[in-house]
Amino acid sequence: MRVFVTGASGHIASAVIPELLNAGHEVVGLARSENSAAAVKALGAEVRRGDLADPDGLRAAAVDADAVVHLAFDHTAMAAGDMAGAAATDRAVVQVFGEALAGTGKALLGVGMGHGDGNEHLGAAYSANPRIATGRLFGELAEQGVRTVLVGIPPVVHSARDRSGFLPMLIRIARATGVSGYAGDGSNQWSAVHTLDLARLYRLALEKAPAGAELHAAAEEGVAVREIAEAIGRRLGVPAESVPEDRRAEHFGFFGAFVSLDVPVRSGRTRELLGWEPVEAGVLADLEEGHYFRSE
Repeated sequence: MRVFVTGASGHIASAVIPELLNAGHEVVGLARSENSAAAVKALGAEVRRGDLADPDGLRAAAVDADAVVHLAFDHTAMAAGDMAGAAATDRAVVQVFGEALAGTGKALLGVGMGHGDGNEHLGAAYSANPRIATGRLFGELAEQGVRTVLVGIPPVVHSARDRSGFLPMLIRIARATGVSGYAGDGSNQWSAVHTLDLARLYRLALEKAPAGAELHAAAEEGVAVREIAEAIGRRLGVPAESVPEDRRAEHFGFFGAFVSLDVPVRSGRTRELLGWEPVEAGVLADLEEGHYFRSE
């Protein structure tokens, strides 16, 4: 298939694009800047210049493709605290893709916020996330002749390719404050997946998932945040400690809104549907590899 990928110079796409190319697919990657274009070209993909604010360009790219893998998100707005604005932009982009692909049966893969795979226990967490509206839109588009597939990406996507996710953020905060912090007793859990395992899931989803599928890419269904903080503390030589609620904003900055999340995620149905079997290192083993601590 000829696959159009947004967010093509990002962390996840850096593994998804080679995975698709190695499987014989043709990839066109969206690039906003010269640096992004160079990164996409280095992966072996064709470059299409543009950005999320260009609906006509996005529509043309989708029409020209057999499938769209939408990985881009306005992380700048999210980091500034405007999650609702970033989510609104995301929904508008998905709407453009849906209009372009309606009635074609072509695939549209996006980041999912559905309850699929037996994760109804996360209802409150999902309902509080502004991206839930985009998830609902995918359901509507599936009824309009688009093979929509939602991929639920865990909070922790880890590998040597990761430069801006949850783990680098925690490491930077621990370096700056001298404490590897967590909330409460740290028993809250984050699901996790290695970047390469996630890339394999995206390829399998592109090739095999039915319309309306809600997938979850959790290789590890739940890892206690305290264990993550302790692993970081050992590597940095700083204590791992609970940060009181009244100090979390000061200690974690905007990341304080995420550190107390409890989001264990099941992926059994996804594995059965696609034959997906994660094989890469888990998050704690990946932290012990040391690559997260060599870049700074």
